[in-house]
Amino acid sequence: MKFAEILTRCRASNDWAPLVECIPFARFLNLRIDVKGDAFTCILPFDQKLIGNPVLPALHGGATGGFLECAGLFYLLLQTETQSLPKTIDFSIDYLRTGLPQDTYANVVMVKQGRRVANLRIEAWQSSPDKPIALGHCNFMLGA
Repeated sequence: MKFAEILTRCRASNDWAPLVECIPFARFLNLRIDVKGDAFTCILPFDQKLIGNPVLPALHGGATGGFLECAGLFYLLLQTETQSLPKTIDFSIDYLRTGLPQDTYANVVMVKQGRRVANLRIEAWQSSPDKPIALGHCNFMLGA
């Protein structure tokens, strides 16, 4: 089945698991997407393989960064009419707190959307949205 067909089915059913399965890194992270009305949350379930520093223990920065980028991609697939996977133009991450060995959540804010480029701010948090562990700022190229 083609990506556009899977995307159309996910949009119609509000079941985003088949879309996560299409993206290898999202599948590796075992991401989940929760959409209730206009509220979008991406969830990174804790897994021992995500620990980067076992002494603390703390989530690996690459897992956190990849999670932020995937959350942005999924948000754009939900909020726009694109039929293809958006392409990352640039991505910066501010690591604010240690990611603890527990589930992590991400909320996305569309800062600006043009015809071809979308600018997003993505906030990852664990215990409270008011205490983010990381912020992502990114630009994505939107497909047709």
